[in-house]
Amino acid sequence: MSDQLVVMAIKGAFFEFLSNNQKQRTIKEIVDMLTSVLKKELCLSHTVFYSYNEDLDSLTPFMNVKCYSFQVDPHDLHSGKLYHFGEQTFIPIIQNDKIHGLIECKEFDTNRFSSSILEEIIKTCTSFYTHGLKLVQLTENEQKYERLYGLTEKLHSFMNKDDVLVGLITTLQSLFQEYIFYLFLSQDSEKHEDLPIKDWRFDYQDGNEMAMEAYVTGKAQRSIDKENLQTVLYSPLKGKQGVYGVLQVVANHGVELRDEQTNFITLLANAAGTALENAQLYEQSKRLIKDLQLINEASHQLNKNLRLTDTMTYITSRIMDAFKADEVGFFYVNQDGSIQVFPGSTSFFHTDEVKVYIQYIQEKVEMDLEGRIMGDITSALKNVLYPSVMAVPMIQSESLIGCALILHKKPYHFSFDMFKLLQSLIHHSTLALTNSLLREELETLVNTDPLTQLFSRSYLKNRIENAMEMNQKGTFVLIDIDNFKKINDTYGHQIGDEVLVQVANIIKSSIRENDIGARWGGEELAIYLPHVELGVGVAIAERILKRVRENTSPIVTISCGIANWNAEININFNQLFSRADKALYSAKGDGKNQVVIHA
Repeated sequence: MSDQLVVMAIKGAFFEFLSNNQKQRTIKEIVDMLTSVLKKELCLSHTVFYSYNEDLDSLTPFMNVKCYSFQVDPHDLHSGKLYHFGEQTFIPIIQNDKIHGLIECKEFDTNRFSSSILEEIIKTCTSFYTHGLKLVQLTENEQKYERLYGLTEKLHSFMNKDDVLVGLITTLQSLFQEYIFYLFLSQDSEKHEDLPIKDWRFDYQDGNEMAMEAYVTGKAQRSIDKENLQTVLYSPLKGKQGVYGVLQVVANHGVELRDEQTNFITLLANAAGTALENAQLYEQSKRLIKDLQLINEASHQLNKNLRLTDTMTYITSRIMDAFKADEVGFFYVNQDGSIQVFPGSTSFFHTDEVKVYIQYIQEKVEMDLEGRIMGDITSALKNVLYPSVMAVPMIQSESLIGCALILHKKPYHFSFDMFKLLQSLIHHSTLALTNSLLREELETLVNTDPLTQLFSRSYLKNRIENAMEMNQKGTFVLIDIDNFKKINDTYGHQIGDEVLVQVANIIKSSIRENDIGARWGGEELAIYLPHVELGVGVAIAERILKRVRENTSPIVTISCGIANWNAEININFNQLFSRADKALYSAKGDGKNQVVIHA
């Protein structure tokens, strides 16, 4: 075949290939056609296409065929003539001073063709490759930007930040399989198995310096490593209000990262940044709505005039649920400087281990009446169980009435948003707490005898009536101080009051927490023992009688009348009192200083 016929055969094969518009071509098909036609028509034993990477100034086998890569001097190729590297011959692909690549032609007998024919073959190959490349890029760009529009819509439909990031990475990996993608994130993200997240490191290793620059400036950065044939792009995930991370794109082994690919990836990263921002705003709005609901529900519940224990128990439960706390407690400082833990606090606040927290927080809060959030308190307190701490003072009329203390075993568990919510919740709860305290103080004044600090007669009567409806049995003891008028006449009314207080203190120290001691009137006192059999009641009364005789000054004695009831005895409070009163009357009539049981 003549030289011209060889050229015509090459041109014909290329023309036929480009004229077939039945399918969209790929760059691989262009390269495969180029190398196979040359191999056939030039009778070559082997052909390899090397793409030129302008960033790395190197030539790399197309599709990463396992073959050597090498660097060239672009000036050696601009002549448009055959290029020789060692014993190998290469056909250059050059257009408008832009080097696209080289075709290695093994066993190419260049002597068989004239220089003009060789130049025509080079021009034909260049024309075919560049024209085919334009068709491929046009098709790819059209498809990519159509997909970019669809992907942008899809990303903006996600209301979860991790969904946006997963959508971004999976999309890029499907579009650009030759690249590797990583994420540097500016905020916490769940460790999703589909997210290739890199940690920020501040020693400027592993490309972090370029990533940080992209994050700070909001502009894409490009890193080129010619020695290792690597190009890296850092594209910020940028929204309208800030930058939320950086996308790292790695092209290894001399794979080219062209401008059009960079532009597409940057546009997609920007779309993801805006979608991230929208998702974050959505999450913030949901959190704010939830916070407002919490405060509103808490305020509504606390305005029901709950008792102190109920108020504190409710606040504790809401805080435990809202902040996923391990321990929640409230404390205040009494006038004598002692610490009092509010009822409703969790169990940890009733142990000795909590004292070191309370002492430390008390000192901090009392300085400026400001709250504290500490991600890891172990820097100040050693060997404590709960390193994560939030403390918010409870202030009413510019006075510190108490402090809320929230604890967690995991360091840095609480966020600043949680702290602000806790401040708002405690602020709204403080008035309800103050009202509960005042209400119980008032009830204590109403229900307590101011001299003896025993309960009042009306309070005892109400408790007994309620017990007789709810319980199965109980014992009532009526007590009278013998010859009390003589004490007043002999020593004066002040000493008489002191005697009353002494007897009242003996009674309080002799009964259980659930038993009720009361001042019945004048020198008469009373005790109600719920769920207690008559025999046990008699033993308690006799013990009190003995302690009064032995521990009062001046020495006095008491007389006791006892009556009991149970489910089988159908009596009311007035009848129970009447029986105890008759027994007391008998005790005083039979010589005093004794216990008499109603027969």
